[in-house]
Amino acid sequence: MLQRIEDIDAALVDRLQHSAFKYFLKYSNPENGLVADTSIGGVPASIAAVGFALSSYPVGVERSWISRKEAAERTVNTLRFFAEARQGEERHATGHRGFFYHFLHMDTGHRAWNSELSTIDTALLLAGILTAAQYFNREDDETETEIRELATFIYERVDWRWALNKGDTICMGWKPSSGFLRWRYHGFDEAIILYALALASPTHPIPQSCYDTFTSSYSWMLHGEQSYLYAGPLFIHLFSHAWIDFRGIQDKPMAERNWDYFRNTQVVINVQRDYAERNPGRFVGYNRNIWGFSACDGPPPTRRMRGGRQPKVLGYAARGAPLGPDDGTIAPWAALACLPYDKQAALDGTKALLTTYPNLLLEGGFPGGFNPTVQTKRPEGWVDDRTVGIDQGLVVMTVENERSDFIWKLMRQSPTIRLGLERAGFTGGWLEGIEPAEVVRKFG
Repeated sequence: MLQRIEDIDAALVDRLQHSAFKYFLKYSNPENGLVADTSIGGVPASIAAVGFALSSYPVGVERSWISRKEAAERTVNTLRFFAEARQGEERHATGHRGFFYHFLHMDTGHRAWNSELSTIDTALLLAGILTAAQYFNREDDETETEIRELATFIYERVDWRWALNKGDTICMGWKPSSGFLRWRYHGFDEAIILYALALASPTHPIPQSCYDTFTSSYSWMLHGEQSYLYAGPLFIHLFSHAWIDFRGIQDKPMAERNWDYFRNTQVVINVQRDYAERNPGRFVGYNRNIWGFSACDGPPPTRRMRGGRQPKVLGYAARGAPLGPDDGTIAPWAALACLPYDKQAALDGTKALLTTYPNLLLEGGFPGGFNPTVQTKRPEGWVDDRTVGIDQGLVVMTVENERSDFIWKLMRQSPTIRLGLERAGFTGGWLEGIEPAEVVRKFG
């Protein structure tokens, strides 16, 4: 008897999710919990990747990929490092004012490269820390108790008001040699979770007006007859959403349009698929089931392009749809990461990708990007030679949100997340006791 299609799909999703999880076991330093930015040897740690790892360890426990004891030990070692690491203005410190540098040396934990003290990456790290604190909740376990105590200390130390730099929105970063970066988080991007954490702080909260300013320059577009909140790169519609269950909850801009961020992401998936189907740039390989335009690495400069294309590639770029930029590079993890929002589109996209390019996977996981328009000996064209920590973590989390509602359920119970959303002006949905399943039934 043939295996049911549903079983085959479930086995594929399980295999890909498990492979993504293995990244954090292979590419981390168990002594300090730091996680390599990518799978290339010698690269520094990314604090955002650490946040995704801390959120993925509980998934691994629930899936029996790692014991609770080992996951707790990895987590407490990570939190001890961030609690004890040097904070100060000197160039090689690990952080300052409670924030941390974007990239850290895997062994010492000191600042790597000329990286910035990153507010968004600190927020993603903190999101993972709070996930761990919510999950490891056993009162009679010394390690789990320490995890919760360290999480509270690390979170409450962050000086969010300082990061405003006398402005009304949060600065993107700071460097010891030149001070604050000139860019701020203003307008729709991945920073909703950043503002939620800053608003909820019991020690250094920012004013609620900062969130209003953040949303005041939202840009809306039409897809068919549906108005939706625009941001080109797909990751913007997925990052905060990996922790925050946006089904049915609304801030002021969403309430004014009877809309929410969850349904917005559903429309964005259709936008991406329609763009790939139209393929205005005439790139090789695009179709309705092979898509994914997001921030990722791309091919280096080349003169060898298929289909008579002119050799113009972007390297690392925040690719997007429908307004670009676009150079033929696809983020292959994108479809699977959309599983909670449009299950059929995610499955169709993932299966089409692996059927068309059966040798695309790297160590069983998705590489950072690939570009079939670049002429090589492989049908995939140019393929990134590394997997990326934040991509793998996003896959682990979003797949689990579809399979069991796991991360969303944990974070719906987080007092910090709830308070931050309420101070941002969110109402409705699970914030008022309405189960997310009821919201989905109502809006489809």
